[in-house]
Amino acid sequence: KTVPEVKSVFGKMGRAQTATDPAPLSMVETIIQFKPQSQWPAGVTKADIRKQLEQRVKLPGLTNAWVMPIKTRIDMLSTGIKTPVGIKVSGPDLAVIQNIGAQLEQILPSVRGTASVYAERVAGGRYIKIDINRDKAARLGLNISDVQNVVRTAIGGMNVTETVEGLERYPVNIRYPRAWRDTVSTLRQLPIVTGRGGHIILGDVATVTITDGPPMIKSEGARLTGWTYVDITDRDVGSYVAAAQKVVADKLKLPPGYALTWSGQYEYMQKAKENLKLVVPFTILLIGFLLYLAFRSFSQVLLIMGTLPMALSGGLWLLYLLGYNLSVAVAVGFIALAGVTAEIGVVMVVYLNQSVGSYLEQCENEGLKPVYEGVREAVRNGALLRLRPISMTATAIIAGLLPVMFGGGTGSEVMRRIAAPMVGGMISALLLTMLMLPAAYLLWEWWHIERKHR
Repeated sequence: KTVPEVKSVFGKMGRAQTATDPAPLSMVETIIQFKPQSQWPAGVTKADIRKQLEQRVKLPGLTNAWVMPIKTRIDMLSTGIKTPVGIKVSGPDLAVIQNIGAQLEQILPSVRGTASVYAERVAGGRYIKIDINRDKAARLGLNISDVQNVVRTAIGGMNVTETVEGLERYPVNIRYPRAWRDTVSTLRQLPIVTGRGGHIILGDVATVTITDGPPMIKSEGARLTGWTYVDITDRDVGSYVAAAQKVVADKLKLPPGYALTWSGQYEYMQKAKENLKLVVPFTILLIGFLLYLAFRSFSQVLLIMGTLPMALSGGLWLLYLLGYNLSVAVAVGFIALAGVTAEIGVVMVVYLNQSVGSYLEQCENEGLKPVYEGVREAVRNGALLRLRPISMTATAIIAGLLPVMFGGGTGSEVMRRIAAPMVGGMISALLLTMLMLPAAYLLWEWWHIERKHR
């Protein structure tokens, strides 16, 4: 709260009694709310505030992971990982899994972009173990179930009824007082009534000790699993994981029967890449198919599809200048850009066809042979007729997206990455399409005319 841009801070430890809150006891959540950005000093960004917080919040035994609350909760529910990158170590022995996680904590900080690494301690918990002696219990007329019922109800508690207070209902739980169950010695003295009415203590039929065990047991695919959380900064997830996998493969020797699985946002990225491998080619093929239905000419379809790289170049340059990484939002922006660019190409080719067609029809009516200068002039006239409409289309699209590019608020980070490829692509598409498409059309049409009149 000493950082001037911070408005409020709320801390939470443990988890609520709900299936939507999978936080372990070792997870300490601190939700930080900022003041309105208008009250920040000029030039200060969230990244700058994060650096200040990272310098001030350094607690022994704790590792910081700076993430968005709602997004993190969704990630935890879907993959279990609360950081951008997570490593799941699976195998038969929890102690070995914890040792592998400790090695990852030592190895990964050497990878560029690592902000923090924390491996969950899957061993090291402390438990009270009540080992029932079957022979002693049998001599006293007790079976295992009788002793376990006393332990379950007297120590753990049991709901015996429910009280109704107006519209509210409250369970009534019964168990021994805390003073009778707060130490191992008092637990040994818990009274038990036998079936014959005799009074004995728990220590007569069971051994009560404190033993080590796992604080939380995770399993995936019927195998014990330990998680390592990796927070990254100043680097995209894909390149970081590629570099981290190489370093881990070189420096970590896994025992037989153990495996590593990379999860978190990286898992989403891999799924998105697989989907985009299908969506992007399908989109391009669909655009080409619709163009062929409109023009019935493969050559003109190729001319229009040739404008797509021109638009993509401008989008890539703007992404580079803004420092954006390739993501699903960026891919969506490029897909939308492809459709708009094809539309501009269609408008241009339609008027070029009309202009050149009028010239060729005039030559045929007058019995003249088409000449290169005439075709060139027809192409030039057709391109000039579409200069203003295409310019207006590109300008309207860019002007409509500029508020998204420079706006703020919830979701602006994603929307900017969708808009950036379209803004940069429309600029390059406007310039290159107006210059190169008519030139390419002229060369192809003149070659076609010469071949026809040979």
